[in-house]
Amino acid sequence: MNHEPRPSDDPSPSRPTPVVPCPACGTKTRFEPANPWRPFCSERCKTRDFGAWASESYRVQAVEPPDDGIEG
Repeated sequence: MNHEPRPSDDPSPSRPTPVVPCPACGTKTRFEPANPWRPFCSERCKTRDFGAWASESYRVQAVEPPDDGIEG
């Protein structure tokens, strides 16, 4: 009897590790639990990004509602 293994027979299916660009510098880095700074490539990039948020260098633009002439 020839038994071919099914995908569910494998206790730990091998999946390719995603490679993503670092949000701070663009360097390709692995997005996996072994990378303690993910999605960043290094502690430096993670710290730089955190510093930009802390100093309010990043801002979310607000959209003003249109003035419809009705006073509320």
